[in-house]
Order: sequence, then structure tokens, then C-alpha cells
Amino acid sequence: MVDLRLQVVATVLGMVALAAAAGGSSSSGKQSEFQEVTVDAIHQGFKNGSLTSTALVRFYLDQIARLNPLLHAVIEVNPDALAQAARADAERSASRGRCAVGLHGIPVLLKDNIATRDRLNTTAGSLALLGSVVRRDAGVVARLRRAGAVILGKANPSEWSNFRPVESGWSARGGQTLNPYVLSATPCGSSAGPGVAAAANMAAVTLGSETDGSILCPSSFNSVVGIKPTVGLTSRSGVIPITPLQDTIGPMCRTVSDAVHVLDVIVGYDELDAEATGAASKYIPHGGYTQFLRIHGLKGKRIGVLDVLFQGYDDMQLAVYEKHLDTMRQQGAVLIKDLDLATNFTDLGEQEILLMNAEFKLSINAYLSDLLYSPVRSLAQIIAFNEAHPVEERLKDFGQPNLIAAEETNGIGTRERAAIQRLKEISTNGLEKLMKEHQLDAIVGANFLSFRVLAIGGYPGIAVPAGYDKEGVPFAIYFGGLKGYEPRLIEIAYAFEQATKVRRPPSFKS
Repeated sequence: MVDLRLQVVATVLGMVALAAAAGGSSSSGKQSEFQEVTVDAIHQGFKNGSLTSTALVRFYLDQIARLNPLLHAVIEVNPDALAQAARADAERSASRGRCAVGLHGIPVLLKDNIATRDRLNTTAGSLALLGSVVRRDAGVVARLRRAGAVILGKANPSEWSNFRPVESGWSARGGQTLNPYVLSATPCGSSAGPGVAAAANMAAVTLGSETDGSILCPSSFNSVVGIKPTVGLTSRSGVIPITPLQDTIGPMCRTVSDAVHVLDVIVGYDELDAEATGAASKYIPHGGYTQFLRIHGLKGKRIGVLDVLFQGYDDMQLAVYEKHLDTMRQQGAVLIKDLDLATNFTDLGEQEILLMNAEFKLSINAYLSDLLYSPVRSLAQIIAFNEAHPVEERLKDFGQPNLIAAEETNGIGTRERAAIQRLKEISTNGLEKLMKEHQLDAIVGANFLSFRVLAIGGYPGIAVPAGYDKEGVPFAIYFGGLKGYEPRLIEIAYAFEQATKVRRPPSFKS
């Protein structure tokens, strides 16, 4: 136990020391200049020579050093980040600025379940995986590196992507992530770290993962844009899994445009996730996704409004949502109201968890067996590790009921196959039937059911900042659609964002 604690302390001290050293030369002017900077503005700075990747990385390392002791959004910074930035600067200089496109030279924070084959750990926030060695970069990381992005570090997840489950944003390695708008509010979801880091300007862009709400929910509560792609549009290889039926990797950024720039880089076929990425590759449009950043993207769009997706809010928030619906109409959208999913989904959660338990055991055991080195090699060993470290893993507070329930499963049997069929039935007779019958381009929603409906079918969704409640806690509006509907969802989300411009920087209200 002493050795384990020393490892943790060394990791944290190394992170703080590197960030503090890198940030020593940052001025308040630079901090002001880089706050809320967009990918497009960064590219412009690269091209006109007013900005370098090195300066940008130094700024974000300084932000992490200043804010992370409070927010706990970043679990570890990359000791090679400045070297990667210097290399990007050299490449840009040699090409006379021609490579200042995509994400070249732009710092990216990754949720700590996304593997990197470098000096960073990949642990899903768990001490059980500290020191484990992955065989290769995750598929999305390989694409980021080929695009010239700088891997800035890892963001704090809810441990095991909240499958344990734990408090949203808590992990044994990273502690409790706090909401930068209202520190006492939930940061929501297992991608809380990436969401908070993006909101608080601790990175240019971030990547999260979602199984059921883990991109969309923290995007909402931290006032950032989150894109949950169609399952398979982005590779899950090298990502610590929950279930291949629902897991997906997507961007969490301050603007729709930034998120779409990231999406363009990370989509595509991966032979290590061949079935899912092969099936979804047909949805990738020729010319990429940035072409759908259209200011008039709402014009003519048929958007379904389901009352059930707006339940649970007070009059103030409902008034805000009604105003946003009016804005969509003014921008040329056709809103079809009083719609119903017209299917019984009362057993949705029960069926999802039943299946998820079995899928998690199969998936996590497969992931662990592929590691070059790991202190644990099975779900059973993870459970045993937690029992051996009850204080560090806060067993008294959270327990590990889902891990134990998953360990008790025996693969995909009769009950699991029935659950798969039932979830398909809910999706087919629910969202798919609704959208096809009414020829909808998207549905719009606000509550937790919004992303649960999208999750079970592997459908895409986008969260866009919509407002702030009486306490100052952010909330979002969600646009969802059928598989491959990303182009029209991007058009809608971008046009809505540009028409409303709701987002403001965090206030760190206690």
C-alpha cells in the first residue's frame, strides 16, 4: 500500500511541477488573449505568425496549474506535451504554414479511459490500473497524432466511467471534479473531467466517451458543446469499455465549430474495431463535417418536440426552452409538437443494465488481457484490488455493486439476448418509427431521457448551451437523430448556437 501511495504522489507532484514550470513565463495578457480561443482563431494565429503551439501549450499548462487544485478536472499532464508542440511549430515553419489545418499543433485533453502509448497512464481513474502499459494508442489517438495534435494529458473521469458507480466526476486517482460555474453543483456524467476542462479553458479541445449520457450530460452542466457520434463512427479500440453496443467517443468543446473540427479528425474505419466502424463508415460525408457549419442550418429542418423530453424543469427553465423553440421557428425550422414515442419504455433501464453487466465483464476482461502489463488481469481482480484498498477506493462511500453484479454474469445467454431484442424493439418502435413517420431531421429535448433514448439505439446527439438556472448552473438543449444524421444535427446545432450565443465563461461560484 505504501508503494501504491508513493506512485500516486509522484504522479501528482510531477504533474504540478511540470505545469508550474511551463506556466512560469505566462503573462496576464497572454491569459486574457487565449481565454475562449477557438480552433479557427488558433489556426489564424499559426498562419500569421502571432501564435505558436509552444505558447499555447504553456498557457494551458499554466491554466491547469492554477485551476486544477480546485477543479480536479485533469488527472495527469503529458511530460512530452511541450516537445510535441515544438515539433508542430517546426513542421509548420518548414511547410510555411500549410500544415496549419485540422488539429495540427492544437492541444487536446483525453478522458482517462482513452489509451495512449506514451508516458501517460490509462486507468479509467482507478488505482488498480496505475502503471499498466497499453499495447498501442487508441484508434482515435492514432488519428489525432497523424493530424499533428498535441496530446496535452488525461482528464479525470468518474471511475470506471461511473459503472462502479461513484459520485459523478470522482475517481481514486483524480479526486472529485467540481463544476466551474457553481462549485457545489454536479459536473454530471463520467466525462466530467473533459467537460470541466473545456469549460474552464484548460485545453483547446477535449475528448470524452459516452455509454449513456456521459458526453451529453457533462456538456450540459458545464456549458460546453458535446457531440455523441453514431456508435461506430469513431473507433473504440484502445478505450476502456463498458459495452460495445453503446460506447462511443466524441468531442467536448466550447463551440460547435471546434467540436466539428475534432469530429472530422477522429472518425473513420479501424481494423481493431472493424465491425462497428465498418458499418458506420458509410455515414461519413465526402468532404467531412465542417461543410455543415451553416449559419442558416435551421431553415427547413423538421424538428420533433416531445413533451416527455422536457419534463422535470421549473417554469423559468421551461420559459427559456420555449423561447429557444421560438428562435428555431424564426430561423426557418418547422417544429412538430405534441409528439409521443408511442412505445412502452418503462423497462428500458432494467433491460439496459441487465445487458450492460454481461457486456462489461466480457469487454473489460478482453481489454485487460490485451495489455502489455497490468497489475490486474480480470474484473475479479479489480474487485479484489478495491477490497484490498478500501480507503483509497472509498468502498464505504460507494461500494462496487455493479462490478460485483457484472462478475456474476456468464456471458450472453438467454436473458441477455432477450434484452438485446427488447432494446432494439424500443428503438425501432419508438424513435425510428417516430422520425420516419413524421419525416423528422431531428428531435429536440432537455432531460435525462433524451440521451437514454439515443444511447440504446446507438444514435447521435449534440448538446448545445441553452441557459443558466437561478443559481447559475448551466443547462443545455439536445438535438438527436437516427444513425448517420450528424450532418443535419450539426447544421441545426450550429445555426442554433449562432442565433442564441448563450455560452459564457465559468464564474467559479461557491
